[in-house]
Amino acid sequence: MANSPALHAVIFRIGEVVCAAPAGIVREILPRLPATRIPGVPDTVEGLVNVRGSLLTVLDGHLLLQQERRESDEGAIVVLEVKGRSYGLGVGQVLDFLEVPTSSVVERRELPGVDPRLVKAVGLQADRHFILLDVDAVFAPIIGG
Repeated sequence: MANSPALHAVIFRIGEVVCAAPAGIVREILPRLPATRIPGVPDTVEGLVNVRGSLLTVLDGHLLLQQERRESDEGAIVVLEVKGRSYGLGVGQVLDFLEVPTSSVVERRELPGVDPRLVKAVGLQADRHFILLDVDAVFAPIIGG
């Protein structure tokens, strides 16, 4: 069992949905930062934030997954590397870093209430279900593809 392949993932919550992104593409976790809106972009683009002198484009995970924000959420930005560039995903709360056996992750095409194009797989760890986001599909509207 120790030699079985595993998925390393950062787990976060967006509204009521527990999501994951592969740990290998997570560059950092930032506190919620005020974003400057960009005229003419879709509402799912929260805007630009200044991170140590560099501008980071941030998507609103709540609008992408059609989830209500929870009052108890402190908010965070998960910085992901997508096609060689860094982008932010606004989430409600970062929960954990998990190592999940790949046997606990199955491809999923439909998930009630979530756009199936954004879901790569569904996983289970310690009785907690999560969706593995298809990060390329999530960021496709702003980077093309």
